[in-house]
Amino acid sequence: MPCINLKGEMAKNGITIEAIAKLLGIHRNSAANKINGDSSFTIDEAITIQRSFFPKLTLRYLFEKESEDGSGNQ
Repeated sequence: MPCINLKGEMAKNGITIEAIAKLLGIHRNSAANKINGDSSFTIDEAITIQRSFFPKLTLRYLFEKESEDGSGNQ
């Protein structure tokens, strides 16, 4: 499942998939796959994104996966 909050915050702040990929040193497609939930971020990648782009937001909020009922609760 995609990281809905991360995607929303990226859109609000004008942060592109390319910027995430560059920060992490990975291909753009790999970053897109992680953001869209096709693969997972490592904890180090998540921390790097949070500290670099969203220091006022929590890791839990940014990387929360949407639950099946759509509530975000797990």
